[in-house]
Amino acid sequence: MPSILDRFSLDGKVAVVTGASSGLGVAFATGLASAGADIAICARRADRLRETQRAVQDSGRRCVAVEADVSRPEDCRRVAEQAAGELGRVDVLINNAGMGTAVPALREPPEDFKRVIDVNLNGTYFMAQACAAVMRQTGGGSIVNIGSILGSTSAGLPQAAYSSSKAAIIGLTRDLAQQWTGRYGIRVNALAPGFFASEMTDQYPDDYIEGRLERVPAGRIGEADELVAAAVFLASDAASYITGVLLPVDGGTLTS
Repeated sequence: MPSILDRFSLDGKVAVVTGASSGLGVAFATGLASAGADIAICARRADRLRETQRAVQDSGRRCVAVEADVSRPEDCRRVAEQAAGELGRVDVLINNAGMGTAVPALREPPEDFKRVIDVNLNGTYFMAQACAAVMRQTGGGSIVNIGSILGSTSAGLPQAAYSSSKAAIIGLTRDLAQQWTGRYGIRVNALAPGFFASEMTDQYPDDYIEGRLERVPAGRIGEADELVAAAVFLASDAASYITGVLLPVDGGTLTS
């Protein structure tokens, strides 16, 4: 019988992390590696992806890097197949790849809206499909979709495409959990980050985040390790009886 602490370990597991060329994606990849997992990473920017690969390998874990666009189903299948082929299996998927816009709805071009949906929602679905097809062959796994508090609330910027995509991820997570947990042993959950430093928040107007902190009971933005720790929990056997949930990691923002 494993101890409580043993249940949080990812030793012997293989995790796929999308959007791993920068920011929180790098933190997820290196954090899951520190918990014991071998890692397969993907992103569109191959040069930045190699930097993440080296960081994972420097921690003593194996790492496969695959240049891919998650909005393309064939790329998602290639990532899952290469992860299984080179690392032996796929146990965990961190569906992190995403993008956003902040354009007033009356001025946002249709192609920009569609691109956000293609990456954030369709890409999450395509990667989940691809990895689940591999996971079911080895008895199950854990999928962690990265949503946002903006799927449940507004943050004062015109982000119709981004908010819509993140709201849809809540429904997607719930439905995939219902389909796959009992039948294939694949748990599907989602994290809803609040305000964290990332490439996306770097594009926000000056003093924007500081102005939103009055809505955050914790009184500060989150640290990347705090979000990674929640992902490790949902990925691990410590969360073996948890599926279909949205876990906010937001310093209490959704309570205010």
